[in-house]
Amino acid sequence: MRHRSSPRRILGIDPGLRITGYGVITVNGSRLAYVGSGIIRIPDGPLPERLNILFEQLAHVLAQYEPVTAAVEQVFVHRNPSSALKLGHARGAAICACAQAGLTVAEYTPRRIKQALVGTGNADKQQVQYMVQSLLGLRGNLRVDAADALATAVCHAHGQRFDCARAGEKLIS
Repeated sequence: MRHRSSPRRILGIDPGLRITGYGVITVNGSRLAYVGSGIIRIPDGPLPERLNILFEQLAHVLAQYEPVTAAVEQVFVHRNPSSALKLGHARGAAICACAQAGLTVAEYTPRRIKQALVGTGNADKQQVQYMVQSLLGLRGNLRVDAADALATAVCHAHGQRFDCARAGEKLIS
């Protein structure tokens, strides 16, 4: 008798202080299905207020889609350390929203996400977007931020199936 696994929802997050992308997929065995995606626009203002907006909006996304796990893109070192630090704040707000919802959170480097979807860590945004649309059967335009978030969720789904964590990605604890 074959054991049928129940579908799992994964939330992918592409954090940013101006625009944060999110994407939700369902994984059932080896099948991936698109559930939803979008962006959270964060207006200019004091940093604590912007982080609170991001936290609250992600809490709404979490309540709406009810994922069981989340994956967040790691910060890569910018030429401008201040930009990396600000991006780290956005990541922290996203991780806290997921933690408050009781989710485990995994993190992946942009290079690993590209490798998981395109086969090369040097893929450009258009290649990643094309593969996201192809893997999830999506047509039409998909915002880059939402596509990156969906790519993060797909990478996590592949990582759980094929143990991609050995490449340096880990659960955040």
